[in-house]
Amino acid sequence: MTNNELRRRKHKDQNGRPAPNKKRKEIKPSTLHRSFFCLLISGTILTLFILLYIDNIPWHLGHKAVDNIAKKLGYHKPVHAVVIDAGSTGSRVLAFTFHESYLGGHLVLDKELFEYTKPGLSSFADNPKKGVATIANLLEKAKKEIPKEYWNKTPLILKATAGLRLLPQEKAENLLNSVREFFKETPFLTNEESVEIMDGTDEGIFSWFTVNFLLERLYGNPSKTVAALDLGGGSTQVTFSALTPASLSQKQYIHQAVAPSGYIPVYTHSYLGLGLMAARKEVITLNQENEVNVTSDCINHIIKGRKFHFGGTDYYVSGPRENYPVSKSKETTYRVGQETPVVDFDTCSKIITDYVVEKATPPDELPTKIIFAFSYYFDRATEVGLIEESTGGYIDVNAFKTAAKKSCAEPNADQPFMCLDLTFISVLLEKGFGLREDAKIFLYKKIDGHEISWALGAAYNLLRG
Repeated sequence: MTNNELRRRKHKDQNGRPAPNKKRKEIKPSTLHRSFFCLLISGTILTLFILLYIDNIPWHLGHKAVDNIAKKLGYHKPVHAVVIDAGSTGSRVLAFTFHESYLGGHLVLDKELFEYTKPGLSSFADNPKKGVATIANLLEKAKKEIPKEYWNKTPLILKATAGLRLLPQEKAENLLNSVREFFKETPFLTNEESVEIMDGTDEGIFSWFTVNFLLERLYGNPSKTVAALDLGGGSTQVTFSALTPASLSQKQYIHQAVAPSGYIPVYTHSYLGLGLMAARKEVITLNQENEVNVTSDCINHIIKGRKFHFGGTDYYVSGPRENYPVSKSKETTYRVGQETPVVDFDTCSKIITDYVVEKATPPDELPTKIIFAFSYYFDRATEVGLIEESTGGYIDVNAFKTAAKKSCAEPNADQPFMCLDLTFISVLLEKGFGLREDAKIFLYKKIDGHEISWALGAAYNLLRG
């Protein structure tokens, strides 16, 4: 067969008709990949729609399933934010990495860097440059966490809390202005509002957002959300979704919290002076204003001149020197002259109760909520073995009181303020916030591996607010 005959046969179909002269279209791998992904997403959406229609799975879990598929195939966009928490007892940097969900564009938290330094920025009221140096060290760690190509797209903020609120205005402003000058030199996104003292209301809302965001309770009915109790050094916050007329009628405490599913009305009340360290300072200096060498009925006899720093001042704290009364508590019956000196729990509790009830008003709706407490609530509970630090858990309010009585009945030079601190927490929960002794308190430092901190709420609000 000649070459010409072979060519003619190639151009004929099986019936002998001439075959059409078309070039074969090549399909690129990227086109196949996109087509497969679109087909996969379409099928997933259809399946989820059917499941959601018959109410088999929650709405947000359907979005999460699609998002997980998109993320694995590389269809997500990273978003970063850096928040510095300038607290009363220390400064923290949190560098967050989110991505935008494939459906709806909501922010999904992937990871965060958490670093901590002591003392707090407010401790450098007389040396702002030294205070800025502590912030600069934290920011260097954030630079290592976030890829360099994203620095100029990443917003940076510093929010100071109760520590700076309690400083004289001039000293607080000097500190903040020094940080503002430093921020101008950073490669991150900043503006005139990047450095400021945070309002206690925002602190409460952001903390509440963080807990409920990590628990995935911000979708659907607000009644599914939990209350957040945040105990800081200078202030404490109580925040929950407002559902009852009694709560909603208190307009000064009602605010709209941003959430992935829209805005949620929340009740939040911040109490300046009811932070653990601020309250400790008020108790140990009772009737000893302007003194730094102080004695307190909430401190054990064996403690002499123990240093306590707060608000830029060093206090030297001792237990009562003489004529200590017989304890009225059933758990403690020691008398003066015995080998084991103790704190009289009833006397200490009365001092703290008088201070707390003067400042706090119990929110009517709080006892009806599931309550998550963190910060110093968690720290003190783990330090006396009420819960495991690695896992967290829940206890009732009475557990704090029982632990307080036990601590007050034992001499403990290693933890000289534990009796006072635990007594304050138990009084705050029961007398200040109106919780029953059997009310459950969930105590965690992390949820799903992420820190419980108002900083997450602030970062989300910064990027989506």
